[in-house]
Amino acid sequence: MRHGRVRPTGETVRKRRDDIGNDLTPQEEQIAYLALEGRTAHEIGAQLFISSRTVEWHLRKVFSKLAITSRRGLREALPDRPGRS
Repeated sequence: MRHGRVRPTGETVRKRRDDIGNDLTPQEEQIAYLALEGRTAHEIGAQLFISSRTVEWHLRKVFSKLAITSRRGLREALPDRPGRS
């Protein structure tokens, strides 16, 4: 299936822009910011009702998209959230 076409359900498939290779999904962004706050995979999983293994999987995707190798890189790679300093 090509991007931008309508799926049989009537849902439009989101176009992927090649120039923005580090777009995070809303869930990846939420997990990344929770990790930035210092929460463990277990704590993040409990808060979001997902397993810690799923949290770790998402974090690996985040690291890849942001071209970082660990949680340490999140501080520089992520913009400040509105309402936070």
